[in-house]
Amino acid sequence: MTAPVRVTARSPVRWTRTPVIAIGVAASAILAAVGLVFSRPDVIGIGLPLALATAWMLMRRPRDSAMSIELRAHPEDSEDSSEVVAVVDAVLDGDWLQVAIDQEDMRSGVADVKPGRAIFTARDRVQHSGPVELLGVTVRGVALDGAWVSEAGPRVVLTWNTPPRHVPIGRLPVAPRLTGLHGSHEGSRPGQGGDFRDIHPFAPGDELRRVDWRATARAARRPGELLVRRTATLSDSSVVIAVDTAEDLGTAVASWGADDADRSGTTSLDLAREAALSIATAAVGIGDRVAYHALSLRGRSLPAGGGPRHLARVRDVIAATGQSEEDSRYRRSPVIPTGSIVFVLSTFFDGVAAQLATRWRAAGHAVVAVDVLPSPDESRLTREQRIALRTLLAERSDILVELRHAGVEVVAWTDPDVDVAMRLAALRQQRVRTVRR
Repeated sequence: MTAPVRVTARSPVRWTRTPVIAIGVAASAILAAVGLVFSRPDVIGIGLPLALATAWMLMRRPRDSAMSIELRAHPEDSEDSSEVVAVVDAVLDGDWLQVAIDQEDMRSGVADVKPGRAIFTARDRVQHSGPVELLGVTVRGVALDGAWVSEAGPRVVLTWNTPPRHVPIGRLPVAPRLTGLHGSHEGSRPGQGGDFRDIHPFAPGDELRRVDWRATARAARRPGELLVRRTATLSDSSVVIAVDTAEDLGTAVASWGADDADRSGTTSLDLAREAALSIATAAVGIGDRVAYHALSLRGRSLPAGGGPRHLARVRDVIAATGQSEEDSRYRRSPVIPTGSIVFVLSTFFDGVAAQLATRWRAAGHAVVAVDVLPSPDESRLTREQRIALRTLLAERSDILVELRHAGVEVVAWTDPDVDVAMRLAALRQQRVRTVRR
C-alpha cells in the first residue's frame, strides 16, 4: 500500500487595492453630483451608503500576514492504488480564496472557496505508474468584498509516485558466482542445507552428528577413522536491476515524442517499472540480494540488500523512477559487484543500453536483457511514418540478435507468459553453468 503524501508551503502575503474602491468613490461622487444638480435628495441618499462603505473598505486595509497551504494525498482504496484522493488546506486572514487548480500538468479550473481545512477535495485515477504531478494549486486571498487582494502565492505541487503492479515470477536466472551462506541456491562449496555432496574423512570443525556410520563401517581404511556426510552449501545470488530511463514510448506510435499521457497507452517505462518490481520481489523472496540503478546521469540507486524492508525501499525508488531529462545518448555505468546477474530493462532502440549489457557480459557477469517496448499500434500513421517505424524496428532487431550472440539472454516483457520465458532463460543459463563446471 502506498503511504500518504503531504506537502506544506508557507509564503508572506501583501495586500493591494483593487479597482473596486475607485469605482465606489467615483459612483458616490456621481450620485452626489446628480442629486445636487437635479435637487434630488433621494439620489444623494442612495450614494451615501456607497460612500460610507467605500471609506470603510479604504480604511480597513487587511494586515500583511502569511498564507499556509497544505496538500495531502492518499489512495482511495488499499487494493487499487490508481484511485487517489487529494485534499487541500489553506489558512489566510481574508474573506475567501481564489484557487487555480492544475491536475496532471493541465489547468482544470478556478474556484472561489472559504479559507480553512479541506477547502476542496480532488479524486483522480492515475493512468500510469511512476511519478506524476497529481495536483498543483496557486492561491491568492480576497478581502472586504474584493476591495483588497493579495499577490498570488507560489505554485504548490503535490507529486504522487504510483507503484507498478506485480507480476509473479516463479524462477529467475542466477549469478555465475554465488556468495553468502543464507540463500536458496545450491553452491559449489561444502556446507549445510543443500543436496548430498560427498563422503569425506572427519576433520577438525566437522560435527559429530554428520558422521555417516554406515559409510564408516564399510569404507574406513584405518581403525578409528570416521567418515562424514557432506552437503553443498546454500548461497545467495547478487541481482542488479538496471533501468534505462532515456525513453518513454507508448503503445500508440503516433504519440511518440508528443508527451501525451492520455493517448499514449501503456508506455515502456510502465513496463520497465513493472518488470523491475516483479524481478526484485522474486529475487528477495528466495533470499537474494538486490541492487537497483537508473541509468540516467542523475538517476537514483540503491545498494544491494535483502529482506522485506529492502524490498519496500526498492519499491519506493521504482515508483519514483521517471523519464530522465538528460541527453539520451549518455548513460551512467554503475559499479556492479563481481559475479552478479544484471537485468537490463530498455527498449534497445539507440544501442547504448545494449553496449552496457555487452560490456557487463564481457566482464563475466550474467546478463538478461528485458525488452520493455510495448506492442506498437500503427494506427493514425502515414505511409512514410510506417516505413520509418519498420526501419527502426529492423535496427532494433539487429541489436537484440547481437545481444544473443554475445551470450546475453533476451526476454520480452510483453510475452503473454513472461514467467515461462524467465524459466527458459534460467534453464539455459543453468545448462551453461553446468558445462563450465
